[in-house]
Amino acid sequence: MSVAFVTGSAIRIGRATARALAEAGFDLALHAHGSADKLAPLKAELEQRGRTVHCFTGDLATEDGVSALARAVANRFPALDALVHNAGIFERVAFGDITRAQYRRTMAINLDAPFFLTQGLLPQLRAAPSPCVVHVTDIGGERALSHYAHYGVSKAGLLMLTRQLAVELAPHVRVNAVSPGTVAFPEDFTPEQRASVLRRVPLAREGTVEDIARAVVFLVTAAPYVTGQVLAVDGGRSAAL
Repeated sequence: MSVAFVTGSAIRIGRATARALAEAGFDLALHAHGSADKLAPLKAELEQRGRTVHCFTGDLATEDGVSALARAVANRFPALDALVHNAGIFERVAFGDITRAQYRRTMAINLDAPFFLTQGLLPQLRAAPSPCVVHVTDIGGERALSHYAHYGVSKAGLLMLTRQLAVELAPHVRVNAVSPGTVAFPEDFTPEQRASVLRRVPLAREGTVEDIARAVVFLVTAAPYVTGQVLAVDGGRSAAL
């Protein structure tokens, strides 16, 4: 039995990733917090496909929440074949208006939680035959986006964490990242905002959550000699001036 643990798995990229990993033959440990009410339908759907699914909740913005989640998953699973850090917070705030509380919460969820969840689940990863950790980062970790300074800093840190852990946890545990570009526009984007973004995407379209999920599955299942890498899934946006 291969087991994958996905944080923030109830909606959007997390849900698509859970479905893709189930299709690839993994049993699932699914986490959610604010969208926890959506876990039950996903669990039922994946169990109908023959997978075993266990659900966990926890607030990744708090130290206690992260520690409790790591303990709960570790108590249930002696080994983890894949750990996908997808949960994240993305909020638009002008730099001069970002409060310390907003900054700390963004860093806690986007960077601290992947750091300490991986640390807490390291024995389970090392117990698996070919474990892989995947961070879901963002083009904003390498390219500045106005009004998202705290978000960009958190994702830049996650890129460095990918490389750091790839070196430190080798040779047994592989660690990589998937970096989405324009995927599933925020609901409040106007048609003009969408068109402005797409003009900077060589493939001239918005990505889908399934595009990201397929990249995660590739890194987990089909890239045994790949570690410390960031796979951009952005329609070529990061390659253009």
